Amino acid sequence: MPRNRVALAVTLALLATPALSACGSSAAADAKVVTVYSADGLKGENGDGWYDQVFKDFEKRTGIEVRYVEGGSGEMVQRAVRERSNPQADVLVTLPPFIQQADSRGLLQKYAPRGSEQVGGADRAADGTWTSVVGNYFGFVYNKKELKRAPRTWDELLGSRYENRLQYSTPGVAGDGTAVLVKAVHDFGGKERALAYLKKLQANNVGPSASTGKLAPKVDKGELLVANGDVQMNYAQSKDLPGLGIWFPAGADGRPTTFALPYAAGLVTKAPHSANGRKLLDFLLSRRAQQQVSSIGGGFATRRDVRATDADAVALRGLMNGVDVFEPDWSDIAKNLTAYVEEWKNATGS
Repeated sequence: MPRNRVALAVTLALLATPALSACGSSAAADAKVVTVYSADGLKGENGDGWYDQVFKDFEKRTGIEVRYVEGGSGEMVQRAVRERSNPQADVLVTLPPFIQQADSRGLLQKYAPRGSEQVGGADRAADGTWTSVVGNYFGFVYNKKELKRAPRTWDELLGSRYENRLQYSTPGVAGDGTAVLVKAVHDFGGKERALAYLKKLQANNVGPSASTGKLAPKVDKGELLVANGDVQMNYAQSKDLPGLGIWFPAGADGRPTTFALPYAAGLVTKAPHSANGRKLLDFLLSRRAQQQVSSIGGGFATRRDVRATDADAVALRGLMNGVDVFEPDWSDIAKNLTAYVEEWKNATGS
C-alpha cells in the first residue's frame, strides 16, 4: 500500500477511536440489563421462588436481562457503599433497617413505582426513595419432628435441651439477625434487659451466621431445634422442608409478638441502567406480580388494592392470628445501628 494511503488509514482509525469509545459507553448505558442487589429469601433454591417467576416474566415482556446478586441485607448495603463512586447495581432490595440506612447514606434516588400509591405509608419512604414490594414479618422456626410443640417464650430457649442446637443470624449483617435484637429489646422492655438475656442465650447459641436462609434447612434436618427467620422465607421453605414450623416468642404479657419486616426496594443513585431499574420496580409492584406474592413467594402483597385469595394467602393470614404486631422506630434503629451491634457484640462476646 502506498505510504500516503497508510497514513490516511491510520489517521482515520485514530479519529474513529473516540467515536467508537463513546458508542461503547452509550451502549453500556443502554444495555438491556438490570442488576439487582437483594437480601436472600425471595429466590427459590430450586428456581421456584417469587423472584424466579417475576424475573422470568419481566425478561420475557421487556427483553431486559436481570442480573441478580444475593446476600445479607447489611452485606448488600455495604457493597453498594463500596461501589458508590462506580455503582454496579440498579436496584437495591433489603429488609429494615438497612433500607433506611441506605437511604440516609444517599445510596437511593427518588422514584415512586407505578402502584406505589397503593402501598401503606409505613411501607414506603416519605421522600420517595424506597417502596416495599413484599410484605413480611419476623419470626422463628422450630423442628416439628423433635419438638411436640413450638417454644412459647424466650426463657424456654435457655434450657439445656437447646445447647448447641440453637442459632440466630448475625445482627448488623443479616436483616433477620438484626431483627432478633429489635424484638428482644421490645419484648424485654429495654436494651439492657435484652442484652442481658442474649448474653445468657449465648451458652446455647451455635455461633454467627451471615445468612438466615441457611438456618432453616439445618432445623429441618434436626441439626438445630430452633433458629430465627421470617414468615415469608420460612413459609416458602416449608413446602420443601416438612419438618419446619413457624413460631413467635411471647412478650412479657404472654402474647406472641412480631413486627413487619418487608422487602423494600429502591433505585440506586447513579445506577448504570436507571431506566431499566425503573421498569423493574414498576413490574415488581404490578398487580400480577403482587397477586403471586403469596402463592409463589410465601409473602404478603404490599398493595392494599390486591387481596390474594389463594390457599397460601389464607394460611398466611391464619398464621398471624393472635400475634401482636408492633412498629419499631426504624429511623432511630438505622441511625444507631452500629452502636447497637457493638453493644450486642460486647454483651455476647461475639
